[in-house]
Amino acid sequence: MVAGPLPAPSGPGKDRLRLWIRLLRASRTIEAELRERLKKEFDTTLPRFDVMAALYRVPEGMLMSDLSRFLLVSNGNVTGIVDRLVSEGLVARARRNGDRRTSMVRLTEEGTKSFAIIAAAHEGWIGELLGKVSEEDARRLTGMLTSFRSNWEGRE
Repeated sequence: MVAGPLPAPSGPGKDRLRLWIRLLRASRTIEAELRERLKKEFDTTLPRFDVMAALYRVPEGMLMSDLSRFLLVSNGNVTGIVDRLVSEGLVARARRNGDRRTSMVRLTEEGTKSFAIIAAAHEGWIGELLGKVSEEDARRLTGMLTSFRSNWEGRE
């Protein structure tokens, strides 16, 4: 059986399907460009940037489990990244109240300075990549996506 091209979406829900495809395409395109620029300009990866960004928001540090939950990834995925950041002096790790099972992590002073430089470039890249989106449209779309997220995020 030879499969031909899929028919264009039609009927109820087609606009939502088109929206999903456009959101996915935009997200993947922007993410690929950010990955490339982070590697080229700072010899870093998007997952490292994400870990540092999360820790930058909480200067007093986070439990590793909270960091994993915030990033929506497993503890194992975060542990490898944190291990490398610790070995480079960008992140400090300490046991929580002597409990060997839980670790607190935070950016070091060097990590904070390093992240601030990368984050400034990242913000500029986002401004460039989304430059044709007006501030008003950006606020409106952000509000719509925030509302959408609050509708489904509590589901199991």
